[in-house]
Amino acid sequence: MKKSLIAIAIVTFSLGITEFGMMGILEDVAHSLGISVVKAGHFITAYSAGVAVGAPSLVLLRKWPLKKLLLLLVSVILIGNVCTAASPGYLTMLVSRFISGLPHGAFFGAAAIVAEKIAPEGRKAGSVAIVLGGMTVANMVGVPLATFLSNAIDWRVAFIVVSACALVGLIAIKSYVPALPALPDTGIKGQFHFLSKPGPWLVYAGVFFGQASVYCWLSYIAPMMTQVTHFSQSAMTWIMVVVGFGMVVGNSVTGKLSDRYSASLVTAIVAASLVIIMPALYLCAGYKIPSVIFAFIAPACLFGIGGPLQYLIVRYAKGGEMLGGAGIQIAFNVSNALSASLGGLAINQGFGYASPALVGVPFALIGSIALFLLYKKYPVSTK
Repeated sequence: MKKSLIAIAIVTFSLGITEFGMMGILEDVAHSLGISVVKAGHFITAYSAGVAVGAPSLVLLRKWPLKKLLLLLVSVILIGNVCTAASPGYLTMLVSRFISGLPHGAFFGAAAIVAEKIAPEGRKAGSVAIVLGGMTVANMVGVPLATFLSNAIDWRVAFIVVSACALVGLIAIKSYVPALPALPDTGIKGQFHFLSKPGPWLVYAGVFFGQASVYCWLSYIAPMMTQVTHFSQSAMTWIMVVVGFGMVVGNSVTGKLSDRYSASLVTAIVAASLVIIMPALYLCAGYKIPSVIFAFIAPACLFGIGGPLQYLIVRYAKGGEMLGGAGIQIAFNVSNALSASLGGLAINQGFGYASPALVGVPFALIGSIALFLLYKKYPVSTK
């Protein structure tokens, strides 16, 4: 495995803890800041809003050499998480989370291009999966560690760990990622030209709706597992390991399948399976063993959709590849923000902590339709 890919994956590892770690420590953060769990969910929304605002900045940075661009983005990641760890209250935490999200989409957009450029033919989707794999490993190791540290010491320690990882990633990228020139400049208008075609919009729809179906439930996994399934708070550490392992497996398996078959078909099948999985998750929420099994399966589907589409958008976004890759993260994180809000709404209406799983069902159906349509009507070569 290339050291350059590992260097980038270290940063996506830190991003994984930054984004998903909040779910496992949501109750601790809420208690520490003296706010409700649902209000603490705004920190998830703020991060997603930062992603949506920051990703288009790649248009302004399109002339930067790719390595220099990665180093800039990692520096902002480091600063944002240091500020989060030091936040004294709700408003400062909200702003810090927003800042932390600003480089997220832009980094993934640039990283996907770098991974594809340095990968050999026939292994490009797999190489992008390795880069994204940092985020999945974060969910298997980093997020449970953050949950453990939050329970044992303080939730702020989790963000100190994230900051340290970002610093290591910064040094590793500087040391191992080769100097790559900027992409050909097609101008600001040319960067957006790919959006005039239906294919990229169907990719974004697949990400937005397919992943929202899981995120409605995943945003509130901690209170569901403790209040409905009746696991102890300390059990959330190993439950988040199961969640992360599911993400690792889903990302790896669909990445390999997408190098052999159509990425749009692979992701369409995964999204369609969620139409069945999410209601089953709701029905089994009161039972420990089935709930743990679904805590593996649903996150596997989450990254089984997102990973291949992060690679596929590069093929659809000729002339605006980095913006296209960043757009995946916009779709993903706006989806996260919406689904977290809708999941919280269902809880506030008295339907219980398991109800967000049902909220996700129509999202899964729409996402699968979009991806099947992409496969049938707007195929693109992935070779």
